[in-house]
Amino acid sequence: MESGYAPVPKESFVELQLQDNQIYGSQNPTFSENNTYPEFIHDEDGEGFVTHRIDYLETGVLDDDIDIDYDTSHLTEKSSNSGVYGAVFNLTTTVIGAGIMALPATMKVLGLVVGVILIFVMGILSEISVELLVRFTVQCKALSYGEVVEQALGKPAKILSEICIILNNAGVLVVYLIIMGDVMSGSQNHVGVFDQWLGEGFWDHRKLLILIVLILFLAPLCVLDRIDSLSLTSAASVALAVVFVVVAFGVAFIKLVRGEIEPPRLTPDFGSKKAILDLLVVIPIMSNAFVCHFNLQPIYNELEGRSPQKMNRIGRITTVLCILVYCSTAISGYLLFGIETESDVLTNFDKPLGKEFSNAINYIVRVGYILHLVLVFPVIHFSLRQTVDALAFEGSAPLHESRKRCLGLTFTLLALIFLGSTSIPSIWTAFKFTGATTAVSLGYTFPALIALKLGGQGQGLTNRERVFSWLMLCFAIMVSVVGVVTNIYSMQSDSD
Repeated sequence: MESGYAPVPKESFVELQLQDNQIYGSQNPTFSENNTYPEFIHDEDGEGFVTHRIDYLETGVLDDDIDIDYDTSHLTEKSSNSGVYGAVFNLTTTVIGAGIMALPATMKVLGLVVGVILIFVMGILSEISVELLVRFTVQCKALSYGEVVEQALGKPAKILSEICIILNNAGVLVVYLIIMGDVMSGSQNHVGVFDQWLGEGFWDHRKLLILIVLILFLAPLCVLDRIDSLSLTSAASVALAVVFVVVAFGVAFIKLVRGEIEPPRLTPDFGSKKAILDLLVVIPIMSNAFVCHFNLQPIYNELEGRSPQKMNRIGRITTVLCILVYCSTAISGYLLFGIETESDVLTNFDKPLGKEFSNAINYIVRVGYILHLVLVFPVIHFSLRQTVDALAFEGSAPLHESRKRCLGLTFTLLALIFLGSTSIPSIWTAFKFTGATTAVSLGYTFPALIALKLGGQGQGLTNRERVFSWLMLCFAIMVSVVGVVTNIYSMQSDSD
């Protein structure tokens, strides 16, 4: 009988084995030893780890003289459909979210010189940790953040890392909804966009307006089950963030040339106990700004012609782009509003800027960034849903193969995030705690521990990388301890 499949070349290395933990997008189906089950060919080369599926092979029937006729070209086409730019957009969207709105407030605390230096340092530090994580992800053939943690540190550490991802991503998504509500409906001290446009109406009910946005705009994007499906929306979100930066920076430059801006503070203020506490709290917020590590594995898995070198190039492009956007936003926002800079700088744009077309500029900035957050939301939600599925439904079929479970998880998570957005007072409160705990753990603590544990295997660590990993681990522990203690102390001081 003629076959459309070509035999695997004899000189190639092919390993046939049951892999119950290497299926993308899900967690570890369990198969009965007495039944037929899917087997997998693992084609391992220097550029990465590819898993191909062969259905319904009987156990114990494989002989040396049996040819395996299997054409994997269609699988390659299906799974490798994300180019470099699509991956850059998805990774950049993971990084540039609501955190950008808190950066001008950090400049108010740190001063321009120290603030800009810290943005560069945190960006470089994050990029190095990303490259270490990519290396050991490929070495361990891990398909998720939790899997590489498990390979290095064991099952309890995997569960802990997944809890960190859930808390971090859920907190970030809650912040997104808070910002949307503040900008559209207004808050106690700020006027909403709809009030300025249309006067009073049902949109003054903040919870109702957030719920409408959640149902009509966010839910349809969140139900997508492949992160590559969000490449176009990620590209649009990056473009909207750039529009915000260009407008804000342009206005600040014009006012600076006209002499309408007071000289900014260049260094931190150590003149009071409150200023010192704010300074200690800002470091965790800055560390939160570059965390994207939980989305590395899904983006890498769907990368066309994937290799560690290509992924590192994507990470470096992303880091450079994010540093430029962050510095521009932080500087321009602080120059525009000075000591009146809010923890969410978007809320400052409800007042006249003191120049031509002030109202139009305010609307462009606020509405454009709300659209940006709408497009960022599903990218962060994707890794949140995958992690919840890994933790709650271990041993189940892949999530992308169970549409009911995918939809059930999506709508349950959206409901919980909506409830969270109605109970947290401000984005500054959320960022202070996530930055000091989950964000610093995902971005620095776990990557450093993984590198130190697995550094003696495969492509080991150089002496410089080992020293850097220890320094990164010490830095992460210090930031976590100082951040949590100062956050608790500042909250007690505020209540008193």
